[in-house]
Amino acid sequence: MSITALEVLAYAADGTRRPRAVQLPADPFDGRVNEAALHRAVTVFLANQRQGTAETKTRGLVTGGNQKPWRQKGTGRARQGSIRSPLWPGGGTMFGPHPREYRLGINRKLKRLARSSALNARAREQAIRVIAPLQFEEPKTRRVAELLGRLGIADRQVLMLTEAVNQNLMLSARNLQNVEVMRYRDASTYDILRAEALLIEEPAFGGALEQGGDAAAIAPQPEAAPTRKAKAEVREAKRAEERGRKAPAKKAAAPKARPAAKKPEPKPHKAEPKKAEAKKPAARKAEAKKPHAKKSKTGKKPGKKE
Repeated sequence: MSITALEVLAYAADGTRRPRAVQLPADPFDGRVNEAALHRAVTVFLANQRQGTAETKTRGLVTGGNQKPWRQKGTGRARQGSIRSPLWPGGGTMFGPHPREYRLGINRKLKRLARSSALNARAREQAIRVIAPLQFEEPKTRRVAELLGRLGIADRQVLMLTEAVNQNLMLSARNLQNVEVMRYRDASTYDILRAEALLIEEPAFGGALEQGGDAAAIAPQPEAAPTRKAKAEVREAKRAEERGRKAPAKKAAAPKARPAAKKPEPKPHKAEPKKAEAKKPAARKAEAKKPHAKKSKTGKKPGKKE
């Protein structure tokens, strides 16, 4: 299977870009990225950083509680055997953490595959830069900061990989919060993935690298700074958008007026029957005074002959 050589930008020790790129060695830069191996390597690394020293006291480790707080019966309260029960304030802890080992293992082949996958992933993103050996006669933080500024990676998380232990370089970069320096062989998969840009000394690969194509073809194009006119247009667009949000919604156009429908004429009410006039109180009294004729047992009025 043919392997396409990965090319990255190369720089001199002072940060000047070389006119031609360099080809990374086929081992370990074969272009393959195994995500499963990356996941396993990162999981193992993070698990092995855990100390596992968390400890809580159970009821047997808490001081006190050698006798019953009160007698078993007759108090009206719930029965209790010790004030160090987990149900009491200040008592023991149930199911709390205890010292344990979180360490996981990973075999050598998988670990090597994960590291090469991480390097290939960074090379594909053009996040790797090759630089000539960095020689520092004395620690100087400003020199490292200026170098990263010329490379255009001063605002990123940078991992500087050297061929051997460079004490002056490590002392120069330790005050920079987003810069870390270590040997190329010591960089783990997690370190490579955590960094946003890798700056590797050329001798760290084991020798001089072959030259590749034109550096300008793979160099990231700098974003053009917006002109004053473009900035003004963006501001005007934002203002117009804000005005549109604040403006009340327009009312829908009113429909054409329709002729009012004629109301039906009310129907004539029927004349209510006149109620019988109430008798006057004087007439009622006179009528009450008249004697009523009594009926006999035979049901006929007395005084009348048949």
